[in-house]
Amino acid sequence: MAAASFPSLITDLPEADLPFSGLRAWILQGTERQAAFFDIDAIGDVAPHSHGEQWGVVIEGEMELTIEGRTQRLTRGDAYHIPAGAVHSARFRRRTLAIDVYADVQRFRPK
Repeated sequence: MAAASFPSLITDLPEADLPFSGLRAWILQGTERQAAFFDIDAIGDVAPHSHGEQWGVVIEGEMELTIEGRTQRLTRGDAYHIPAGAVHSARFRRRTLAIDVYADVQRFRPK
């Protein structure tokens, strides 16, 4: 994968305070939704969890996303939808850029 990255238009946004090493995100905050622009290293597994509705798209790289026991491999241009409350997990074996939109207005807080 080419060493893609987000432009300063994105990285000048507030950076999210995230609990994982090798994971960065910048937040675009709305009054009813929150968007996050993720730059994810090859961090391996993200444990199963759930929260409000989420929609996302892979910009570069790839991820394995498991939603309610169904796993799919997603690459550049693939979009995904996670219904509210659905248990999901992910695996990142290479650097990945993704954009996610959350129904939870304050899914992430700025650093």
